Amino acid sequence: LAVGIPFGLLLGINRTVSDMFHPIMNFFQSVSGIAIFPIIVIWWGNSDKTVLVIILYTSFFPIAFSVLAGVREIPMQYINAARTLGASRYQVIRDVLVPGALPHIATGSRLSISFAWRAVIAGEMLAGREGLGWMIFTAQDADLTAQVILGMILIGVTWIVLDQYLLRPLEADTI
Repeated sequence: LAVGIPFGLLLGINRTVSDMFHPIMNFFQSVSGIAIFPIIVIWWGNSDKTVLVIILYTSFFPIAFSVLAGVREIPMQYINAARTLGASRYQVIRDVLVPGALPHIATGSRLSISFAWRAVIAGEMLAGREGLGWMIFTAQDADLTAQVILGMILIGVTWIVLDQYLLRPLEADTI
């Protein structure tokens, strides 16, 4: 979110830059985190850094695209009105673009966090040494079906709690 939101805002400000980056971003969004996992492991090995890179890669594009779409949907007359009243570029971003894109930011954040959650589990399975993904993967190697199912239940319950008590109220407050 800390990288994707500002990036989406920057792209949304300038249509030429947005049009230039859109195909590149679309390409990388279509290549899943699991598909780039082998190259990340080659570069960084089986480490927490690998898992973090996969999480960043997987969650970056949904929020960046959502913010970009939110900024693009703001009517130009609002931006022009702020400029007419003497607003600086920073003030236009702070007072017009961010509030106007807030519903998209909230929805994109929720989507991005859900992708990040899946990436955490996948990363732990493939490169981690702890966590629910690692627990499931090691239980599968030992034919411990009950432990695999327990891991799946914990993943689902954790997501439901996170979504229900943090993300939905946050999204509802911004829309």
